[in-house]
Amino acid sequence: MSMKRTNVYADPEDLAIIKEAAKRRGISEAEIIRQGIHLAAMANRVWDEPLFSRTFEGRGRTPGKRDVRDTVADAVRRESGSGTTA
Repeated sequence: MSMKRTNVYADPEDLAIIKEAAKRRGISEAEIIRQGIHLAAMANRVWDEPLFSRTFEGRGRTPGKRDVRDTVADAVRRESGSGTTA
């Protein structure tokens, strides 16, 4: 993987924590900083597609335990081709 060099200003206390963590983990300080940059990039990424692209019809309320159980049972019966109640 190709890397690009950049300069940033960092809080001295944060750098001290990174130095200590790098020593404890046996990896370079640069690797910890790269991991942090990657996490920041992913947290601020704008995705091309929405996470939930499908919508579902509903009754406008949160279903109860019985509603969920009945809906799942109906779906299982439809999938298995069984018309009997389990």
